[in-house]
Amino acid sequence: MSDWALIIYCGIITYLTRFSMIAILKKEMFNSRVREVLSYVPSAIFPAIIFPAIFLDDFGVFQFEDNPKILAAAIAMIIGILSRNIIATIISGLTSYWFLIFVV
Repeated sequence: MSDWALIIYCGIITYLTRFSMIAILKKEMFNSRVREVLSYVPSAIFPAIIFPAIFLDDFGVFQFEDNPKILAAAIAMIIGILSRNIIATIISGLTSYWFLIFVV
């Protein structure tokens, strides 16, 4: 099996397994309490994805000193809270991170 065929095969399998849950489960199957609990899932998962990207280095070691990602994340968080604009948050975070690693 070639590499491309394997990649396409794995993509199709992944897509079908994820789509099957969306297609099978209907909104009418959940009561209001289950829907309310499930609404918190994205905000619970997001920090678990972001934390390693900010605080861990390439080897998985906690890096707190001389880490420009922490300051850039703090700046982006402040801009996000003040502006309530996702584009401004992303641009301020990226700009401050690039400024910290390339200029400072």
